[in-house]
Amino acid sequence: MLARGAARSAPCSKEHPNIMPGALARAGVIRLEPETTKNRDGRLFKYAELDEVAAAIEGLWERHEALAMAGVLTPLVFCRRHGQRIRTFWKRWKTACEAAGCPGRIPHDFRRTAVRNLNRAGVPETVAMKITGHKTRSVFDRDDITSEEDLAEASRKLQALAGTIVGTNAKRTRRR
Repeated sequence: MLARGAARSAPCSKEHPNIMPGALARAGVIRLEPETTKNRDGRLFKYAELDEVAAAIEGLWERHEALAMAGVLTPLVFCRRHGQRIRTFWKRWKTACEAAGCPGRIPHDFRRTAVRNLNRAGVPETVAMKITGHKTRSVFDRDDITSEEDLAEASRKLQALAGTIVGTNAKRTRRR
């Protein structure tokens, strides 16, 4: 969710055919079909270069295979112990956030973090919008939160452009 900026309902309903369909699995690609996304735009998420995401998806696939070996067949990626659909994850979400030291977070925070991380990594904004599923520039911009460190970095860049260093005086020329 963090890397892609998934909507909150997305994980509970994803099925393995969208995640592990033969050649796409070997390529490290998740296909989101248009009818499964909030804005009805299908898209691909290429996760092969993201080691943590690839490991998590591989672990989910191994669990899926273990369930199949036990005679439990489910198309779901995220499921309960015996393959049943997860209806809600809020209690576990709250527990996990508290354990991670960030209580009060909501799943949409991951969408904002994904937008922020994609922008800070230098990914072109049109590509970042495709990955996160943003259709409008205004919503994308709203999710790109500006931090105090961003403001400090902007000041440092402005200082570098002006050619002076903090604690020194710039040469001034007098106009006559």
